[in-house]
Amino acid sequence: MKYQEFLDRDHFDDEEILALSHGALVEDAPSDGLPRLPAPPMLMIDRVTDIVRNGRRGRIVAERDVNLDDWFFQCHFRGDPVQPGCLGVDAIWQLVGFYCGCSGALGAGRALGIGEVEFLGQIRPHNKRVTYEVDIVRFSQLKESGVSIAIADGTVSVDGELIYNLRRAKVGVFRGIEYPDYPLRSEKSVGGIMDRG
Repeated sequence: MKYQEFLDRDHFDDEEILALSHGALVEDAPSDGLPRLPAPPMLMIDRVTDIVRNGRRGRIVAERDVNLDDWFFQCHFRGDPVQPGCLGVDAIWQLVGFYCGCSGALGAGRALGIGEVEFLGQIRPHNKRVTYEVDIVRFSQLKESGVSIAIADGTVSVDGELIYNLRRAKVGVFRGIEYPDYPLRSEKSVGGIMDRG
């Protein structure tokens, strides 16, 4: 798909989400790069069902199908399989970063923090579907530095039951921090403080 179509879309199916995670969805992507979703098995989204952009605010809704053989059920925990709560939090960060990209942010997305997380339930191997609902409280693009920041509140539900509440999930999109020559040692092969403009 063309970049303008990507920016105009209000939903993405499973094939498109997977293609984006591999950097193959947008054929004329800007040279500064689109924020990517992680590839499987860390990809926690199967489809995006709705995106609403309203200036500095917005909304994104997505789903993930639960599979009996999901990788985390094999190790977390033996004899008591449950999806780690941190993966639900990561899914919210993934969606906030995805929203940034769909709204014109360029560069690499990074989770910057979260204000509050409340776990009310769990995801087990015989559940069917996880639903993520994310309200973008503020989206800002800082022209001078090229940095974009989004802050959002979200919920995670499984089979229609609310199980997580999250407040003030923060994601930044930064230009020039990608490490494309992994695993070779290079200028970007070690971490540290990122310049937040």
